[in-house]
Amino acid sequence: MSIQRIGFIGTGIMGSAMAGHLIDAGYELQVYNRTKEKAESLIARGAKWCESAGACARDVDVVITIVGYPKDVEETYLGADGIVNNAAEGTYIIDMTTSSPALAKRIYAEAKKKGLHAIDAPVTGGDFGAKAGTLTILVGGDEEDFNAVKPVFEAMGKNIVYYGEAGNGQHLKMCNQIALAGSLAGALEAIRYADAAGLDRKKMVETVATGAAGSVQLTNVAAKVIDTDYAPGFLMKHFIKDMNLADEEAKERGLTLDILELVRDNCTDLEKEGFGEEGTQALYRHYLPK
Repeated sequence: MSIQRIGFIGTGIMGSAMAGHLIDAGYELQVYNRTKEKAESLIARGAKWCESAGACARDVDVVITIVGYPKDVEETYLGADGIVNNAAEGTYIIDMTTSSPALAKRIYAEAKKKGLHAIDAPVTGGDFGAKAGTLTILVGGDEEDFNAVKPVFEAMGKNIVYYGEAGNGQHLKMCNQIALAGSLAGALEAIRYADAAGLDRKKMVETVATGAAGSVQLTNVAAKVIDTDYAPGFLMKHFIKDMNLADEEAKERGLTLDILELVRDNCTDLEKEGFGEEGTQALYRHYLPK
């Protein structure tokens, strides 16, 4: 099957850049977002606007979604005017939201009944990865379906990993977010310590980043606080959602993830203070004097 037409649902910080790469790759795109304004740049580049998720799922070879929360994923796929009820038999439907592994399996099962090919493929790499087309894409579903849509993934990312059955892409993303929580907090604590010790914080980051403690969180995310930049590359409120999902999955398996829970609780406190719309680097505010 030659893939030509793609429906793209969710044109926020990540989705807009990802959809733009699909246009660059020559795919015909139609788009839907709850706020049309966020899709205007894609429409200006030739993407067709659709009035609903269901409409965006019609007359295409592939549908891609990257929305906010599991409840949004459920409505977008399984609602009355959702993807499963509107996509034609044989369509590939790909959720790239970080969502519930159990929901991914449910969507897969419902899609099968309609002759649809469901894939869960959450991403990691942040807004800079989305803009650069270098995202890591974590894929669960049937391997033949993965192989069929791999060229689509290659337009948006560089490290594309197939990890087995439906839901496994989401499980892999849980691992990513668990590791990210500790890495982010550690990087921000290092900056706070540098300040308290009277060190040049920028020079500290540049130096430490070249050694064993170097990380994307240190050089690309935490380092933003050096310039008091809390603009979102990845929203704090969405990070909290991800950590809650990971914690729920861990508890179902009898695990207690102490660092994840501590970072999640600190971020949740900041969200209550009104910082949920800032980037994840806003966790630095937790370490400032009250």
